[in-house]
Amino acid sequence: MHNPAKTNSRLLAVADIHGYKEELLDLLQKASYNPLQDQLILLGDYIDADNPDTWGTLDTVRRLVAEGAAALLGNQELRLLASTKSSKTLNASTKAWLRKLSLYFIQGPYLFVHAGIRPGVPLHKQNSADLTEIRDEFIYTPLSEQDEARPYTIIFGHTPTFKLDAPGTIWQGERRLAIDTGAKHGYRLTLLDVSGKLSYSCSTSPGSRGGDFRIEPLASSL
Repeated sequence: MHNPAKTNSRLLAVADIHGYKEELLDLLQKASYNPLQDQLILLGDYIDADNPDTWGTLDTVRRLVAEGAAALLGNQELRLLASTKSSKTLNASTKAWLRKLSLYFIQGPYLFVHAGIRPGVPLHKQNSADLTEIRDEFIYTPLSEQDEARPYTIIFGHTPTFKLDAPGTIWQGERRLAIDTGAKHGYRLTLLDVSGKLSYSCSTSPGSRGGDFRIEPLASSL
């Protein structure tokens, strides 16, 4: 999915919220998010079975999308839609809304996706399992000159950065940024200001949930 840039906008992204809706809203406020100007991209995995704020988080994401944000599907949402038992907790309009969400989003030189892409496969032939679940085969495999995704910097979630030896911080590879900083696992939730090359983050540790707010520059340019 390609999207025209908003005028005078910042490009912001957040992944793997996993029910931490209050922390998400706080980070957006601290970043002075303006939905009329800024383009916010939400990279999936809004829900989490262990977090009681899960369903409220879906409502929050729907509201943000109605205000102009773009939302992608994560593996958690696909699993929810595929589960007869779990999907009974959703009303029909939420199910229909989830089914319409895209699996990737392109704006300018950036490609946003929940988990990554399968190297060597054209974007229109990527399957939902790879886009929402792939890990090492994407993260550590260089893209060839012929790969359709090679011109883009790929910003993704799904793999928490503590698994990439960057606990609680954004991981940077060759034209790849991992922004799932481990909210689900008690590390941090991070909002990336792509345009300003800044990250806004807070703790999701049970003892300091929503605290330890930080604004940090990225280690290298995008």
